[in-house]
Amino acid sequence: MKKLLITGGAGFIGSHVVRRFVTKYPQYHIFNLDALTYAGNLENIKDIEAEPNYTFVKGDIVDETFINNLFLENNFEGVLHLAAESHVDRSIEDPLSFVKTNVIGTMNLLNAAKNQWKNSQEGKRFYHISTDEVYGSLGAEGLFTEKTAYDPNSPYSASKASSDHFVRAYGETYGLPYVLTNCSNNYGSYHFPEKLIPLFINNIINNKPLPVYGDGNYTRDWLFVEDHAIAIDLVFHEGKNHETYNIGGFNEWKNIDLVKLLCQIMDEKLGRDKGTSQELITYVKDRPGHDLRYAIDASKINIELGWKPLVTFEEGLEKTINWYLGNEQWLQNVTSGTYKDYYKKQYS
Repeated sequence: MKKLLITGGAGFIGSHVVRRFVTKYPQYHIFNLDALTYAGNLENIKDIEAEPNYTFVKGDIVDETFINNLFLENNFEGVLHLAAESHVDRSIEDPLSFVKTNVIGTMNLLNAAKNQWKNSQEGKRFYHISTDEVYGSLGAEGLFTEKTAYDPNSPYSASKASSDHFVRAYGETYGLPYVLTNCSNNYGSYHFPEKLIPLFINNIINNKPLPVYGDGNYTRDWLFVEDHAIAIDLVFHEGKNHETYNIGGFNEWKNIDLVKLLCQIMDEKLGRDKGTSQELITYVKDRPGHDLRYAIDASKINIELGWKPLVTFEEGLEKTINWYLGNEQWLQNVTSGTYKDYYKKQYS
């Protein structure tokens, strides 16, 4: 049975990828490595934890000895690397932790894979999942392509840019078989409620303020997380070694327009008077180095691999809101912190 390591599989995107690989590919044994920091939640994947081709491993990619031993013990044939510190605001407050996880952690995985595969790279693959934020900020026109020069503006995006460069350098220097993707903003179920959509859903439920940075005219391209998981599956199996693919949702929205749409749908779902939730919008001081616009040209992955998003933003937002309203216990466990006890109950 082919052993694959998926890092960060208890997180938002990672949990969707782990679930897809465990259920779709019984010929693989999936090892889910997660440090279970604040955003790692094993409740995200409790539905597949008893599957015979699944193993959870608690550990930190920053721990070089641990990573080396894990590779020696399991002889992984593939790595899908999603583990990362990813919240821009947190990176502004504590940039060093982002360097440790996103750069040093990635280096540890690269070294372990390089050493284990040095005698045979046939059938091996290191897949690094990254972000469109490495490209910096766009003006009113244009799209990020795979050829766009890197121009990161936050500690988070700088750390991801650095890790991208190291992955490519290992490909050029050591011949490491890799693929790399840069994706736009993801949204969907199991998203930790610090990012815009899940945070605002939770705040609307609890009649809390909806803090909008600056004038709210920052523009993002939104990608439904299940569409992203499908793309990751496709790139891992059919992408070309040493290639980069941009993954976007073709869904550009200004933050303020998105928030107003979210308010409208939530009022309908909660049976509130029209405009009730919109009164919660509060404009706050802008984030330092805030990028104006991200937008991805995903034509390469469409032309070469046949991928395109299946879910429109309106459909995806409806599904996302329905999921949070139908999983209030999950949301309460996360906001109260009791989700952290799940590991002790299941694995101790």
